[in-house]
Amino acid sequence: MGSGGSASRGLTTAAALLFAACHIVWAAQAQAACAPETLDLRGAGSVARFHVEIADTVAERNRGLMFRDTLASSAGMLFVYDEPQDVSFWMKNTLIPLDMIFADATGQVRRVHEGAVPGDLTPIPGGADIQFVLEINAGMAKRLGIAEGAEMRHPAIPAEKAVWPCE
Repeated sequence: MGSGGSASRGLTTAAALLFAACHIVWAAQAQAACAPETLDLRGAGSVARFHVEIADTVAERNRGLMFRDTLASSAGMLFVYDEPQDVSFWMKNTLIPLDMIFADATGQVRRVHEGAVPGDLTPIPGGADIQFVLEINAGMAKRLGIAEGAEMRHPAIPAEKAVWPCE
């Protein structure tokens, strides 16, 4: 009988350690959901995570993804404006075909421009009251079902305004 109690205590200890480890992993995942280098998009029953570079100064937004010849499939650039505004982009000196996802101050997608053509100087309007723009590889938005009404999650979107707040 003595050994049964010992085994029971060992099992309880193992279960407690497993619970603690799972809790740590869960906590790390929750924090990772709102890391500055990641952005989540959900729409049409899917969720996608992108590793993003942030362009939140005038100089960074002006340069964007110019002069780059590759962009990883799970990567993008998030343009962050101080206030919602009327935005427009072009593809001058941009070598990669891109999808542009325009979102308002809540992170709700208001417009998706698919397949922006490298080097094209034609303005690509995002619309009024846009505060966030995500550029990703052309074709990704369609493959992931990202369209008007989709939701963006990132720490730059204030939790009190966000349609999909960080945890």
